[in-house]
Amino acid sequence: MKTESPIKRRLSRKIYVGDVAVGGDAPISVQSMTNTETCDVDATVAQVQAIADAGADIVRVSVPSMDAAEAFKQIRARVQVPLVADIHFDHKIALKVAEYGVDCLRINPGNIGRDDKVREVINSARDKGIPIRIGVNAGSLGKELQRKYGEPTAEALVESALRHVDILDKHNYPDFKVSVKASEVFMAVEAYRLLAKQIEQPLHLGITEAGGLRGGTVKSAVGLGMLLMDGIGDTLRVSLAADPVEEVKVGFEILKSLKLRSNGINFIACPSCSRQNFDVVATMNTLEQRLEDVRTHMDVAVIGCIVNGPGEAREADVGLTGATPNNLIYVDGEPDHKISNDDFIDHLEKVIRDKAAHLEQQRAEEAEKLILKTSA
Repeated sequence: MKTESPIKRRLSRKIYVGDVAVGGDAPISVQSMTNTETCDVDATVAQVQAIADAGADIVRVSVPSMDAAEAFKQIRARVQVPLVADIHFDHKIALKVAEYGVDCLRINPGNIGRDDKVREVINSARDKGIPIRIGVNAGSLGKELQRKYGEPTAEALVESALRHVDILDKHNYPDFKVSVKASEVFMAVEAYRLLAKQIEQPLHLGITEAGGLRGGTVKSAVGLGMLLMDGIGDTLRVSLAADPVEEVKVGFEILKSLKLRSNGINFIACPSCSRQNFDVVATMNTLEQRLEDVRTHMDVAVIGCIVNGPGEAREADVGLTGATPNNLIYVDGEPDHKISNDDFIDHLEKVIRDKAAHLEQQRAEEAEKLILKTSA
């Protein structure tokens, strides 16, 4: 099965959020944001860790007060994943979290106030190697732009973003990324397309306030998919009214479907019909839950009948094809052995885990050979 994406990505300036590269030739990173009370350090640390365990590259934490900044200090000390501090208006909070080891500041320069305050934040970011994220949202455009455009538009979002960009340019600070989010898909997509032509910095994608798990997933997949197909986007967040862990899962599924990232198993599964020789839906629900911890990139086909099963299984690392009287398991595209419906999920899970371990060993050996070849 073809593993490389045909998408030609927009070339952007590379910045670093902690040790995670964003932009340039770096993989598109997946982010989420905590929804705990930041001052509840234990709860926030637990959620940050859960988000990171789901595969997130970067986690954002809201820091609305100095008390939250002090809590952030403790959170930073207890987790390894790069953290972005979400700050509005108060430059002193930005300076404090910069002192405490934040990896990125989400703060709009134009909202800080006097130029000396802006300069102080930028100088701190420069000294500590901290990038800034400009974040424009259709729901919080400035009054002047609201009067000018009458309502949120893609052009209004871009103009707002560029005003903040101009401030950073004036202070000769190029290490930033920008988002221009809207809950309306067409507005967000058009805004990103316009902005992508005007700056070289990385773009953080998102359809803001997308909705609940089902509706928000669909809306995000459509909007982000349109942009990613255009080669636009260096990092993304799927904004769901749901557990932040679900945001990470959906984000990776979007990227996996476009062959832009690999994170765990890519399941190929039929919707099932009366031809099925086992319960495909129940099997998939169980496998997805049990195998969430597997981070190895591999294809697993689960097809309920003999009609489409062999063709899909031959293209997968592991495949299960329904057949009578026994189902057939493929490994590396070849028929390997038969198995009955009795407790076959346990057996299939073991086959998948064994294959994942083998692939990891193969890739480690290939990486070691490449290092030896390069150093020779």
